[in-house]
Amino acid sequence: MQSDSSSSMKRSASEGPSSATPVPIMTDPISSIDSAREHEIEIDAYMAEQGEDISTQPGSLTIEQKVARIKYLRDKPMVAGDTWYIISRQWFRHWEIACGILSDKSLESLQEKDIGPPDNSSLFDSQGNLISNLVEHIDVEFLPEEAWSELVAWYGQPINPLPRSVIAKAFLQTALELRPPRLKVLVLKDLGPDGDIAGPPHSYVTVSIKDPMKTLFKALVSAVTARSNIPYRIWKIEPGEFPGSHFSASKLASWGAELVSEETDKTVEDNMIEPEDPFVVEFQEDGVWIVDASQVVRAPPPSAVHVPPPLFSNDNDFFSRLSNQRTSAFQNTQPFRTPSPSRRGSSSKAKESSVAPFKSFGFSKGSSKIIQEPGTLGLGNMGNTCFMNSALQCLAHTKELTDYFLSGVYQEELNPDNPLGMHGAIAEAFGLLLHRIWARDSTSTSYSPREFKSQLQRFAPQFSGYQQHDSQELVAFLLDGLHEDLNRVLKKPYVEKPDWEGGGDLELAKLAQTSWDGYMKRNDSVIVDLFQGQYKSTLVCPECEKVSITFDPFMYLTLPLPVNKKWWHVIHYVPWDPSLPHQKVLVGIGRNSAFKDLKHLLGRWMGVRPKRLLTLEVFNHRFYKNLDDSILCSDMADNDQIFCFELPCNSRQSRSYKPKDNDPFILPVILTDVAPPRPSYSNYSRGTNNFGCPFIVVVERDQAGSVDAMYDAVIERLRRWTVHERDLYTWQANPSPSDAVTIPISTVSPINSVAEIKENGDVSEVDGMVIEGDIADQKIFGDDDSGMEPDAYIVGTKQGVFNLRLYTGYKDYTAGGYGSNNGRSEQWETRIEDIELGAPLLKEGDAFLCEFDENMKSYYFGTSQFENSRWDEWVLFKHPEYLAAKEVAAAQKAKGITLDDCLAEFTKQEQLGEDDLWYCPRCKKHQQATKKFDLWKVPDILAVHLKRFSNNRTLRDKIDTFVDFPIEGLDLTALVGERQVGTRLVQSGADINELGIRDVEEPLIYDLYAVDEHLGGLGGGHYRAYALNHVTEQWYHFDDSYVTRSDASHAVNSNAYLLFYKRRSNAPLGGKTNEKIEEAGRKAAAETEEETATEPEVQLPTPPSENGATPFPFPSTQQPSNAGYLTPRSNTRSTPTSSPPPLDDGDPTTLETQSDDLIAEDGLTLCPLELASHQFDFPDPSARASPTSSVEVEPDYDDNPPRSSLFRAHANIDSWVGSSQNGLPSPAVSDPDINPFSDMNLQKSADDSMDI
Repeated sequence: MQSDSSSSMKRSASEGPSSATPVPIMTDPISSIDSAREHEIEIDAYMAEQGEDISTQPGSLTIEQKVARIKYLRDKPMVAGDTWYIISRQWFRHWEIACGILSDKSLESLQEKDIGPPDNSSLFDSQGNLISNLVEHIDVEFLPEEAWSELVAWYGQPINPLPRSVIAKAFLQTALELRPPRLKVLVLKDLGPDGDIAGPPHSYVTVSIKDPMKTLFKALVSAVTARSNIPYRIWKIEPGEFPGSHFSASKLASWGAELVSEETDKTVEDNMIEPEDPFVVEFQEDGVWIVDASQVVRAPPPSAVHVPPPLFSNDNDFFSRLSNQRTSAFQNTQPFRTPSPSRRGSSSKAKESSVAPFKSFGFSKGSSKIIQEPGTLGLGNMGNTCFMNSALQCLAHTKELTDYFLSGVYQEELNPDNPLGMHGAIAEAFGLLLHRIWARDSTSTSYSPREFKSQLQRFAPQFSGYQQHDSQELVAFLLDGLHEDLNRVLKKPYVEKPDWEGGGDLELAKLAQTSWDGYMKRNDSVIVDLFQGQYKSTLVCPECEKVSITFDPFMYLTLPLPVNKKWWHVIHYVPWDPSLPHQKVLVGIGRNSAFKDLKHLLGRWMGVRPKRLLTLEVFNHRFYKNLDDSILCSDMADNDQIFCFELPCNSRQSRSYKPKDNDPFILPVILTDVAPPRPSYSNYSRGTNNFGCPFIVVVERDQAGSVDAMYDAVIERLRRWTVHERDLYTWQANPSPSDAVTIPISTVSPINSVAEIKENGDVSEVDGMVIEGDIADQKIFGDDDSGMEPDAYIVGTKQGVFNLRLYTGYKDYTAGGYGSNNGRSEQWETRIEDIELGAPLLKEGDAFLCEFDENMKSYYFGTSQFENSRWDEWVLFKHPEYLAAKEVAAAQKAKGITLDDCLAEFTKQEQLGEDDLWYCPRCKKHQQATKKFDLWKVPDILAVHLKRFSNNRTLRDKIDTFVDFPIEGLDLTALVGERQVGTRLVQSGADINELGIRDVEEPLIYDLYAVDEHLGGLGGGHYRAYALNHVTEQWYHFDDSYVTRSDASHAVNSNAYLLFYKRRSNAPLGGKTNEKIEEAGRKAAAETEEETATEPEVQLPTPPSENGATPFPFPSTQQPSNAGYLTPRSNTRSTPTSSPPPLDDGDPTTLETQSDDLIAEDGLTLCPLELASHQFDFPDPSARASPTSSVEVEPDYDDNPPRSSLFRAHANIDSWVGSSQNGLPSPAVSDPDINPFSDMNLQKSADDSMDI
């Protein structure tokens, strides 16, 4: 057992300064702490030699030193290869509160000894999985390994530690890898030809995406054995669920096993290894491998495939199913061939892959091959990639953009040398993905876009890893990346932006066209042709009224939501004049407004200067927070108590205020009971019992030299809060001018009686006037003193009403310091000794505590009910502006929000803030100008971003308000300035063609074709998409890999986030891009005619009712069905007698037996889908369904096609389009009679489920 003497010896030697000694600021916390530790180590060594137990010695650092140590370590930069730790923000915040760094009303009593060891339990869900999205400073904090080790040493062994590697990203960036891939590990066993997966549960390993494959191999082997001298090799198999860790050797081929090469120059990320990928470790037995690798041939996966339901549905929700055990659904699958794009003119075939025909949730009508409708390919979730999948589906269903890529025009316009682009890689990856999505004879129901994600995170490291991201940010990056990769301008010239010189409509139109021409000299691409418009920005100087007009391009419109964005609150307003009542002022101000704006509003309403208003939060009878000009009003909770004090001087709450030598002192005053005596050795505050309402006192510098003068200043402020204010002073009748100070109290009438507080505490009222003395010892004028004047005057303050205590450490009117809520008391005698003679006795950070004994408190304020106080006597104030704003808010709530309202909000004039000033060239200074946006030119494809997310400092919020937007007929004609100006110029006889203005008679009407929606809250949730298939004219709902038929009306819901509209027009959209597509079609048609002229004619079945329809190419072995089918160029149905028969179970033998070359309908052009299907290439597929989740990774059973620098490939697409009526089952619909979940993916009107 440790002896007391040794313990005391070590404590006295190793402890820091006593609590009575102020801790100095540490300029180098590391060196000072390390030196203290070296000294402690020497003591530990001596005590160990003496046989003492030193394992339970208390910590040697004070709270201040610990805080300084952690801050110093956290300021270190992240270096690639270092290890940092994730710590729950919940635990770290408790630590900051216990150390006095932060304040929290609900955790005021929290002390350092109460916080416990570092705990990350709050970061895991009920299944033990890390929650979906982790945001620094909101959910987590990042600590270097040294700081983490310190916390563990101080507070104990951690709960759920989360070490993470710092990884290098592009452009010299580093980041913490929050979600390193977790991989499954199994062991290969010879369990016989019929052996199944068995054994104990399999293990997991977690590696960094930047780890080399050698590190991965070591981790996999270490997870299954402690022996390191056994030869091994690693197999990678298809993703799935495994009941055990022993993988049967006979199952390798059926699970698509491939040997993994231990390449030293490749990383986990380079090999596109995703979370939850399974690996099988094979060890040699007696020097022989268990299986012959040459005999392991990839084959279709087993027929038992787990197909979980969609993440969100109408019948159940995600959270309820998280706690339920998964149920496997099985279906029979057979191998089919899946088209893959290949290089034009290349004879090499793509790698064979396995896909599963669409079966709705595992229910099927027997085994049959299903040709999927083009454009219905689901995109597998690779771990929180739903944000990417939904955005890609919306862009992939933009017909004009799809035509551009499927026609191969993009290959001719690649600009790999553009320094602003991605060397053509993004365009190539996107083009390959579009070929997959629009393949016409594909049997795949889903595909995981690994290649696209690999290229995306290569050039946009912010999207790397497996965190959830903003879908709109991805769309913005992708459109900009495609633009630069496909920019037709190879060398960008310098273009000077024109200035507005004034004038009318003609000059305005010329300026707009000059700006657009200048932009086009540097930017010309398919993205510009389709997505880019132009807006007009107007700035007006408030001083000289100088008008500045500029025109700028936009790629998408970000529209604010005009919801109830007012911040409604009650402000407790305290005038400086004690004769004026204090008021409760009801205010309504913009949520993004700061307290500076609030003070301007109050100043206007109350007739005072805003700079003389001091705003503070009050909690627990003291000032809790200084609400300076930079604090946002929306940072305050609804029940926070906000006070606004009028002062006779500048409140100094603006950061731009420059202190002056003659500035008065502004001090907080707190009322408290008399505290018990404190120990003489302690310099810290005693426990105080605060009561009542704190207030502010202003002490002039000449007053600050006298304690009595400061006492009088406090009395003057205190009189507002008691009904016995007259008894705070001594009174005199008929004062002589030589010795009286006349201070009339307007709220107190002349008095003929006073209250007497006797020594026993009784209060009685007697007649007469007080001449001098205190309340307990008075000289009373009796009735016989008839010579008394009826008027009375104050001759001084009543002494001894309270004890005026001086406290320090009140920075910004609140008690600061580590672990202290009361500040530190200081004796007046000590302060007088420390201050030079004649200097003020006050310093910045001082505060007054007024100590009342029981009798005084009872008389002036009352007992438990405080019946003598005026703390509850607030006069309600409702300004007419407030009442009008309330009426407008009520009317808006009843009306609802439409897209037109959002557009009106976007074009509304506003004034710039002080942090966003505009330099006026006429005034030669920065001004708070008014700014207004207007639409000038709108694009053919209009992408609308509804600004649902707000991020104001620590406040993060999502607006779930329903916005009603039209599916058809969005008319923007009245909002587009180019049309308005062009119409007026035509009426005046001007030639608008020279100004680039055309078709002013054609209305600007748009129709919806895609919606990207977000479900759930900020920082997580789940993305899905609705899109119109322009081939079948059918709406679909895309939930990662799950695709269902839908209706356009379902897309109009409160989750809508990105809207995609297409302009109605009699002419083809896209301008120059469309011309290039048509030219490519004519060339392909000519090549087709030339090829068919040299081949024997093949008789093709022709629908008798449609003589002009394109012949349907199918093998002669096909049998007719009872349903019609869609012709390539039309959505009309053919007769049942000419519909294609179902596919047989055998694989096609040759390309020639499947179809003939396509014949253009008009003999001149081919549509992009036909053009893309001109060449045929059939790799083998395999089949396995995959789960959908924004957390879990969805396995993908399509092997990656060959990668090349140029994807000059055309997908293998038939010249017909399948549908639910042509006898071939649709991938997005199933027979409800056999599928009880057929309506499972219908959109709820108010879906509150989320994907975490």
